Amino acid sequence: MTLRIYNTLTRHKEEFVPLESGIVKMYVCGVTVYDYCHLGHARAYVVWDMIRRYLATKYQVQFVQNITDIDDKILKRAQERNTTMQAIADRYIAAYDEDMAKLNIAKADDYPRATETIPEIIALIQQLIDRDYAYASGGDVYYAVQKFPSYGKLSGRKLEDMQAGASGRVDEHGDEKRYPFDFALWKSAKPTEPFWESPWGNGRPGWHIECSAMVRSRLGETIDIHAGGTDLQFPHHENEIAQSEAAYAKPLAQYWMHNGFVNIDGEKMSKSLNNFTTIRDLFVHFDPMAIRLFILQAQYRQPIDFTEEAIKAATKGWETIRDGMLFAADFAEKLGWQDIELPSRSVIAQAIASFEEAMDDDFNTSVALSHVFELAKKLRSERNSLLHSGKTEQSSETLFKEWQALSYMANTLGFVANISDRAEVKDGIADAQIEDLIQQRIEAKKAKNYQEGDRIRDELKSLGINLVDQKDGTTLWIRV
Repeated sequence: MTLRIYNTLTRHKEEFVPLESGIVKMYVCGVTVYDYCHLGHARAYVVWDMIRRYLATKYQVQFVQNITDIDDKILKRAQERNTTMQAIADRYIAAYDEDMAKLNIAKADDYPRATETIPEIIALIQQLIDRDYAYASGGDVYYAVQKFPSYGKLSGRKLEDMQAGASGRVDEHGDEKRYPFDFALWKSAKPTEPFWESPWGNGRPGWHIECSAMVRSRLGETIDIHAGGTDLQFPHHENEIAQSEAAYAKPLAQYWMHNGFVNIDGEKMSKSLNNFTTIRDLFVHFDPMAIRLFILQAQYRQPIDFTEEAIKAATKGWETIRDGMLFAADFAEKLGWQDIELPSRSVIAQAIASFEEAMDDDFNTSVALSHVFELAKKLRSERNSLLHSGKTEQSSETLFKEWQALSYMANTLGFVANISDRAEVKDGIADAQIEDLIQQRIEAKKAKNYQEGDRIRDELKSLGINLVDQKDGTTLWIRV
């Protein structure tokens, strides 16, 4: 099946054909670094990471994600804390990196910062002025939206229906504008604010122009995929199109992609509504991979509702997938598996065909995960059989193929499992402690201290651990 992607610009699913054979250029709008990331951010970056990973099974992907490190919100936070804009930005960039690493989100190939792209931004603004799409006024520079006939084509809005100041990002108090919906490309510096020199006076860039300049400087004038949250569709992405296409007379991106919101009580999660849950707050109570699973259980364009029941269900689901992924770590030696390296996609193509069919349908992870769970449940059942009886219902060769297919699919979706995941807190006792007590019991039985052996068995049973003594003198265990 050919990969098909829903293109926000055309409002249709379209066959994906990159501009350059074998290469995909993808740009994702990154965070404005003035606070900790919330679950809405987690959804966006887990989604784009999943899409990047799947694209990488077919193409060479050049993935760029910007950082907005100059913005009114950052300046306000710096003033509140009596520090600098850079100090605020650096603090929350570091926090972002920590949060994304726990969610197993791969590093972008480049993270351009707005403050590091000032020369390119100024050059782009000057180009727009030269082409009569922008004008300087009182130290500011504005984009003249009426000069761009197709303004509104991404969002489907018409100028007469729009409101100035959408998303709180467009300057609502521009007395020097020629038209109310013109937006700022350059803002003159206020007293005590950081600034850069420009042909129009000291100031700083507007939000929208930053991304247009960073796309151009890192990936070129036209890219394959431009992505971000649904809330960025207007005005941010609409304005990017107006800027870039006016400057270069070429499409900015072939495919525009937008992920849906995370809702709480029917409302979008956001800082402005004060109903957000930070990612790091969730990490205190839930495994990062359970959070990743919660996000991917819905198709990326659909809204998802965050509830305690939903995240707890995702936790149970993750434990099933995790145990399947760790099957080789648990039993490879016992089953005689010599080489447990993951195979190439072509080697297990038949086993993962249904998974890839779902992913090729606009990255439908909801359906793709059903195939992951099917294999994970089979392997978990075999795990229990091995722990209880030391035997499996299927051949070692079949189990190996199922584990390989599961691991490939889970890795493609960005899941990572480690033995230590099961060692940190499960029913009050860690795996290493269980193994220590079992060894103590074995030693007690060798010394014919059966009372101590029974005491250890009863202690483990009270913690939900059942022991299975084998004929060869070894002991298996299972959590119940």
